[in-house]
Amino acid sequence: MRMPVSVLTKKWQTTIPKEIRKFLKLEPSDRLLYLVEGEKVILKPLKGNILDLRGSVPPKEKPIDFRKLRKDTKKKIARKIVEEAS
Repeated sequence: MRMPVSVLTKKWQTTIPKEIRKFLKLEPSDRLLYLVEGEKVILKPLKGNILDLRGSVPPKEKPIDFRKLRKDTKKKIARKIVEEAS
């Protein structure tokens, strides 16, 4: 397979080569997601619902542990109630 190439217009637009459109099963009006990874840009079709994108964008920070957050909050509230009762 040859390496497809497209040209950027003065309006910053480009045409996705036919073989890429076929490979990604793109249709007119499909939405596309651009993922930037270092020097690369990954083009991903947005089809289905938002849950299909889970994991496609790496998190900037470690995700919050909601169980631990809930547990810590309950402890703080319990301490505050005990202090106020004393």
